[in-house]
Amino acid sequence: MLDWPLVAQTTNDDPLQTVTDFFGSATWDFIVLLFYFLVIVVWLACAYWVFKDARRRIDDKIVLAVAALTGLVFGPLGALVYTIVRPPEYLDDVRERELEMRMMEQRLASEERCPFCRTPTREDYLVCPTCGRRLRTVCPSCRRPVDPQWRVCPYCEAEVHSGAGEFENAYR
Repeated sequence: MLDWPLVAQTTNDDPLQTVTDFFGSATWDFIVLLFYFLVIVVWLACAYWVFKDARRRIDDKIVLAVAALTGLVFGPLGALVYTIVRPPEYLDDVRERELEMRMMEQRLASEERCPFCRTPTREDYLVCPTCGRRLRTVCPSCRRPVDPQWRVCPYCEAEVHSGAGEFENAYR
């Protein structure tokens, strides 16, 4: 008959032998290589993300190159630093905002105003509603408002010489 405690002692001298055998196996080597591969992939993905994001936010080529190299050299830490110091807006958003500002400035500049008190007026006003100054005269033929500098009414082709004298007399 076998003595079980003697068999157990002779076959298994080290209780952690299976764990040490695992770390010396080809499976452990594959896991380590897979870990290195994933670290390299994450490192390159961070560098690629920094480059793509910097291209949309930075117009200067030198600063773009520095940002991309930061992402490449420092990996995830470089991506974190870039995220902190990057410009807050995309270049397209900045250009769109500047275009909207220019359009609003043009719209405000083209808005008709009273030459005396600068109150906004419409093109069909004959007098300024604020200061009461005459802005336009009336065509004697079609009774539409015409500018005092016009010699001919654009609506009915009638001459409007007499309106200019009225306009000049209104300001004296």
